[in-house]
Order: sequence, then structure tokens, then C-alpha cells
Amino acid sequence: MIRSALQHPLGFFGAAAARCVLATLLLSAATELAAGDFRMCNNTSGKVGIALGYKDNEGWVTEGWWNLGPRSCETLLRGNLVARYYYVYAIDYDRGGEWSGKAFMCSREKEFTIRGTEDCLARGFDRTGFFEVDTGEQRSWTVQLTESSDQSPLSPGNGGSFTLPQTGTRSPLNLMPPATGNQPR
Repeated sequence: MIRSALQHPLGFFGAAAARCVLATLLLSAATELAAGDFRMCNNTSGKVGIALGYKDNEGWVTEGWWNLGPRSCETLLRGNLVARYYYVYAIDYDRGGEWSGKAFMCSREKEFTIRGTEDCLARGFDRTGFFEVDTGEQRSWTVQLTESSDQSPLSPGNGGSFTLPQTGTRSPLNLMPPATGNQPR
């Protein structure tokens, strides 16, 4: 049986208000699902440090360090992605090893935000090889870091995903996690 709005238990205005609240909740949920982020997932059994490079309105910037525990994910950049390419460097604090590439950017051992990618050494920074992540202009993206033999990524959620097995080897004795913890965004 169909009831008219006048017969609704909340009355005409109560029914309209209930529909308005429901529509607002649905719109809010849809907006939240449509929002994009740049996320990293650490699918290894060790603690990992992450540095990120990207181009914003003022030029190139590199930031670090985010510390990700074993088998965990974290959002590094919130909101829709504004660039197609992002650059990541990661190190395994527990067992050594790194995820690196041939795109050289500036970094340092302690927490940092560095503008520009030129003359890293002359400016007192390290020159570090980051790997390129092509997001294909998606609004959100998740990078999955895995150990060389592990190919079981955590669920990335919305948007695209990129899985990269560990490549290089570094002695864990030379790697010390930054004392400052995760970068705020």
C-alpha cells in the first residue's frame, strides 16, 4: 500500500526533511568515494621509510620520511592528484634493501621538505634515485611495496595501483629510522 506524504508518520514536512537528510548523506558518501589520494602500502614484514617527490604549483618538491609498519597502508597526499607522475624512494629499516629508481631528487636522512631537484649535493642534501609512478592522470593511486618474493598486495581501495618488489640491497646497520615519525599532511 502506498501512503501519501500527508499520511506519512512524520507528516508532509517531516517526510521531506527525511528525504533531504538521506540525499545529503548519499551525496556526501559519493563525494568521499570520488575523492582521490596518493597512498602507500607496505606489504613486507619490516618497517619501511618513504620519501615522495612530486611537482606542485611552485615546482618540484621532495618530502620525507613517512614510516610505515609491516603490512600497513598510509595516505601520503590527500585529495585528488594534480600530477600524472609521482616519485618514490623507500628503504627497509629492518632488513636493509630499498625501492629506488633513476629519477634523481634531493633528500636527507632526517625529516625534510626540499624545493627543487637541482644541485642536491651543493645544497647540502643527498642525491637519491626515486622510482617513477605513472598514475595515468587518475584521481587516486596506491603504490604497493613488496619483498622480492612476495606478490600479495593489500587492497588498494579506489583508483589505480602499482606494485613494486624490493630491488636494491643496503646494510640495515646504516639505516636509522627518523626520530620524528610520520610527516603531517
